[in-house]
Amino acid sequence: MQIDWLALTRFRSYDILEWSPAPGVNLLVGPNGAGKTNLLEAMAYLASLRSFRGVPDSALVAEGETSSVIRSGVSSDDRQRLIEIELSTERPRRTQVDKTPLRRSSDLLGVLRVIAFLPDDLDLVKRGPAQRRDLLDEIAVQLWPASHLDQAEYERAVRQRNAFLKAGEREDTTLGVWDSRLAQAGGRVLARRARVVERVGPLLETAYQEISGEDETVGLGYLSTWGAELVADRSAAEYAGLISEALVSVRAGDYQRRVTTVGPHRDDPALSIGGRDARTHSSQGEQRSLALAIKLAAHRAVAEAAGEPPVLLLDDVFSELDPERAAALTKALPAGAQTVITSARPDEVPVPGQIWSVQDGEIS
Repeated sequence: MQIDWLALTRFRSYDILEWSPAPGVNLLVGPNGAGKTNLLEAMAYLASLRSFRGVPDSALVAEGETSSVIRSGVSSDDRQRLIEIELSTERPRRTQVDKTPLRRSSDLLGVLRVIAFLPDDLDLVKRGPAQRRDLLDEIAVQLWPASHLDQAEYERAVRQRNAFLKAGEREDTTLGVWDSRLAQAGGRVLARRARVVERVGPLLETAYQEISGEDETVGLGYLSTWGAELVADRSAAEYAGLISEALVSVRAGDYQRRVTTVGPHRDDPALSIGGRDARTHSSQGEQRSLALAIKLAAHRAVAEAAGEPPVLLLDDVFSELDPERAAALTKALPAGAQTVITSARPDEVPVPGQIWSVQDGEIS
């Protein structure tokens, strides 16, 4: 799976750009602010339909413009596809695959798969649980693209239930409607998270040992604040039943607090090293190795599921690593995967590959 070519029009810092990355390792070199991360953002958007910086689509349009276009030719299993996405500050996104408009933009998901690692991800272990929940959900979308719809439906149900609670009304019949919608979508989200933990967990320990050089036991678990145990073979319907029961049990408290206090949006995926919570009992170096390892494990899990490696994007990661971890990461990078690495200092990146200069909205 790879990106054969990428064309941007009025996207972020690029007025017009056409670029054909190499099939293997690509090193984007340029000063800070040159637009290297913007290129990665466009590539990741093709696979996820969202900015990996968490900004709205309108922020991806070049300043002073009303629309931007991302076009790309991608290859998967010897099949070539054309993706075209128009973003606008005034109207909804428009998406085409092979010149055919999609009824739902989310139907694009799965045409291209991408795993991205950003500098902020180095703090994944010590940051709040929301980032780790997002990670599991992002991996789920790369494994099973339909997960995107379940996640969006669950988020809507939580917002609607919270809006009803904040209105201050106490009406069990109406609240029960929101409970049902939240439980059904939440059950599907939890079932997918359980499968992510099942697939990524066994790969995580190996990846961590490769990067850290330490023969440690590493775990990926899941802590529920409302009593649900994550079990891989439990069905979405069974999880929905557990959520429904939990919502009823906290109904009086939710009325008082005016917020939904149970559900997948309150859970904490847990990472451990040597059987201890990595967030509170590990050094910064260990936490960073673990953060890198979980992304590599995710890449390997997606490659196994898809039958070919997804594109790997590494944004200015090597500058944050000591020489030993940088060398270990280089050895652990997936062979045969199209990889794009950005750096302001190429001497910090001990990875051979095609070198590209990025500056003033141009790449050469």
